[in-house]
Amino acid sequence: MNMSKEKNAMPVQDPQARAKNFDEVALGYTEEQAKSEADRCLNCKTKPCKCGCPVGIDIPEFIQKIKVGDYEGAYRVISQSSSLAAVCGRVCPQETQCESKCVRGKNGEPVAIGRLERFVADWHNAHKSGEATRTPSNGHKVAVVGSGPAGLSCAGELAGRGYEVTVFEALHTAGGVLVYGIPEFRLPKTIVADEIENLKSRGVKFELNTVIGRTLFVDELFDDGFEAVFIGSGAGLPNFMRIKGEDLKGVYSANEFLTRVNLMKAYREDSATPVKRGKRVAVVGGGNVAMDAARCALRLGADSVTLVYRRSEAELPARKEEVEHAKEEGVEFTMLTAPVEVLGDEHKNVRALKCRKMTLGEPDASGRRRPVPIDGSDFELQADVVIAAIGTSPNPLIKNTTAGIDVQKWGGIITDENGATTRDMVYAGGDAVTGAATVILAMGAGKDAAEHIDVAIKAKHARR
Repeated sequence: MNMSKEKNAMPVQDPQARAKNFDEVALGYTEEQAKSEADRCLNCKTKPCKCGCPVGIDIPEFIQKIKVGDYEGAYRVISQSSSLAAVCGRVCPQETQCESKCVRGKNGEPVAIGRLERFVADWHNAHKSGEATRTPSNGHKVAVVGSGPAGLSCAGELAGRGYEVTVFEALHTAGGVLVYGIPEFRLPKTIVADEIENLKSRGVKFELNTVIGRTLFVDELFDDGFEAVFIGSGAGLPNFMRIKGEDLKGVYSANEFLTRVNLMKAYREDSATPVKRGKRVAVVGGGNVAMDAARCALRLGADSVTLVYRRSEAELPARKEEVEHAKEEGVEFTMLTAPVEVLGDEHKNVRALKCRKMTLGEPDASGRRRPVPIDGSDFELQADVVIAAIGTSPNPLIKNTTAGIDVQKWGGIITDENGATTRDMVYAGGDAVTGAATVILAMGAGKDAAEHIDVAIKAKHARR
C-alpha cells in the first residue's frame, strides 16, 4: 500500500516548449507510476468514488486490476460503463466528481483516478488487435443526431444492445465538440478518431455533412424506419458580449476561433480556413473554453495573452489544472474586470478593449457573489484580437423544424428524467438539454437515454 499523501505527478512538456507547439501537454503515466498510484487506492467497500462518476464506472475494481498488471482487464471494467475512456481520462473534471469522493482526499490528495483511466485506455489502444466484438442485430433502428460525447455514448450503448444505429453529424468530421472545441494539446484528435473507429467496428454508421433540420428532418428519420431518435446536437450557438465594437475585425467568438484552430487546422501555414494571429490578445471569460482559447492564441504566436474575468480567481469555473497550465505558459490573468467596449482604428480593426474594474457584492442566482462595477475605474487594455468565451446555447434549428418538441426559454430541450422529450420516441441529452456542461455529464445523459430507448422500443413491440 502506498500511503503517500500526494498523487504521482503527471509528466508534462516543459511550459516554454509546449507554449509554441500543439503537441499534447500531459505525457501520461509510465507503468511504474500507474502501479504506484493504484497502490494508493484503499479499495473501499462502499466505493464512494463510483457514486461521483456520472456513468457509474466501478473505479476500485479497475484500479485493483492495475495493481496486478492486468491492464486489459482494467479496460474491460471501464468499458462496461464508458465508451470513451481515453477521452474522459484526459478532459473530465475528476477533481469535482469521482476524485472529490475519494477517501484519500480527506487527508491529502485523492487517488489520481483520471490519470489512471487515461493510462489504461492508452495501454489498450497501443496493444489491441482486431476489431471490437459486434452484437448481433435485433432488427431495430435508432437515429442519433450529433456525434459529440452524448451522441457517441448513446450510439455505443445502443449498439451493445443490438440496435442498428446511424449517427447524423452536421460537420465533415465526426466527434462534435471533441474535435472542434477541445485543442489538440489537451485531446489529440487521433484519440477521438480511434474511439469513432471502434464504434464503426461495432456496427455504428456515421452520416457526415448532414444537418438535421435542413438536409433531413426528424419526421423523415421516422419515415425511413428509425423507431427512435436521440438528439445530442450540443450547444454550439455562441453567446456574445453585447457591447459596442463587437463587430470590428479581430473579434471572435471562442466557438469560431477554436473551430478554425482545432477542426480546420488554422495553425498550419497552408490552412484553407485561417485565423488572425494577434500579437496582443484579450480573452473574455473564465471557463475551460476561455483557457483553451487563450492557450491556442499563445501557440499561434501572440506576444501577450490576457484573460479578462469579472469575478476573482477563486470563482474561476475552469479546471484547476487548466488554470495552472495557462499560467505556466504565460497567460496573464486580469481578475475582477469586465469588458465595456471594443475599440477600433480607422480601418475598423481592433486596437484595444475598454474595461471596467469590478468588486464582488451579494451572491446571485448561481450562488456566486455578483460582480458590481466600480465607478470611474475604466481603462484600456491594448489588443488587436478579442475572443469572447462567455458560453454557448443550443442551436434552435431542430426545435424550429420539428413539431412537438418543447424547449426552455433559453433554448434547452425539455426532457423528463428518462431523457424523453415532449414528442413520442424522441429523446435528448447533453448540452442540447443542459446548456454547455462537461463531456462526462453528456456521456451519462446519452447512456441513460439509450437504456430508456431500449425499454420504450421493447414495450411498444410487446403491445403489438
